Amino acid sequence: MSNTEPSNSAASSTALPARRIAMWLVLLAAGGTFALTMGVRQTMGLFLSALNTSTALGIGSISLAFAFGQLWWGLTQPFAGAVADRIGTGRVIFLGVVLVAVGTIITPLMTSTAGLIFAIGVLAAGGAGMAGPSVLMAASTRLVPPEKRGLATGIVNAGGSFGQFAMAPIAIGLTAAVGWASAMQWLGALVLLAVPAVLVLKGNSNALAAQAAAASGTKALSARQAISQALATPSYRYLAAGFLVCGFHVAFLATHLPGVIAACGLPPEIGGWSLAMIGLFNIVGSLAMGWAVGRWRMKSLLALLYATRGLAVLIFLLAPKTPAVMLIFAAVMGVTFLSTVPPTVGLVAKMFGTANMAMLFGVVMLSHQVGGFLGAYLGGYIFQATGSYDWVWYIDIVLAAGAALVNLPIREALLPKQIAAKAAA
Repeated sequence: MSNTEPSNSAASSTALPARRIAMWLVLLAAGGTFALTMGVRQTMGLFLSALNTSTALGIGSISLAFAFGQLWWGLTQPFAGAVADRIGTGRVIFLGVVLVAVGTIITPLMTSTAGLIFAIGVLAAGGAGMAGPSVLMAASTRLVPPEKRGLATGIVNAGGSFGQFAMAPIAIGLTAAVGWASAMQWLGALVLLAVPAVLVLKGNSNALAAQAAAASGTKALSARQAISQALATPSYRYLAAGFLVCGFHVAFLATHLPGVIAACGLPPEIGGWSLAMIGLFNIVGSLAMGWAVGRWRMKSLLALLYATRGLAVLIFLLAPKTPAVMLIFAAVMGVTFLSTVPPTVGLVAKMFGTANMAMLFGVVMLSHQVGGFLGAYLGGYIFQATGSYDWVWYIDIVLAAGAALVNLPIREALLPKQIAAKAAA
């Protein structure tokens, strides 16, 4: 007995650091990939004016290409998630990264609305959806211990925020050095740095689910059964409805915030730094939310985030439009920007488990991107029709209030600490 215990203890102490290293390698791969794909996508609004000058298509037509990209990014995610759940995450991410690079590189060569829709809306956005949050979050959820999932999704989400923070100044610097067209092509090439991540994130969740089902004597759900079960769950529908509003808000800011700043008479540099501030403070919001989802009810956190957005927009409309106000507003928006993702991922996992996770979260992301289409397109359409973004902000406030309320009826299982407290009582 005394001979075996030290060896078991030594093996355990050796395995623990190895597991920690493996977990952080997974988070680095997923977060780094999201940083590159999200960073490039979220800086495209900086090139909207240059594209308009180069093509003379009009802000409304170019906004349509960006809006289609928002929708297509969402449409690809349930299918990309379903494929990743079955044939492996690595293959899906590889194809997605290549498509983002190709679509971004050829965008400056497009001279028509159809060409821009193909490059920005189909190739780049579709690739970003394949190497996007539904696939990356599901891979992270599958590869890290259950007690670390909230923190893991927060870290991966913060990776996307860091990409936006880092890419916006890079895009501004490249534009000043080599011109907007070459700058966009260099950004496309940078996305290829995510290719090595496919070696870390390979594997699929359905294989693990099938093993668990076989061990328990039950049968794993098919993709169709999983979708039917989810859509029949009211809480899942409420979650998707709230996330639609998140998409409206995020896409409007990402596409039109530089235009909002220009309409306020502020220098273009403030637009780039405002996008960077959103990315920087979204890191804070994502990490804080990843920590919070294990301590408070996730539906309450979502309601708080949406209510904060609506209040911040209202204060912004009433405040004087100075550089300092704009940067503070961007910082507040950054805290709430994509910090909705960890509790949303957590609720999907809590409702249905990790099997079919990429697909089920992908469906919620599709709802998000329907809102994204409306935010990107209506932003350009309303500005072109009225010469102001005010009505878009009014719509945003009303939607934020609705999203805060629609999350409250979600039926969420009690946290382990709450179960223990209830049992003790």
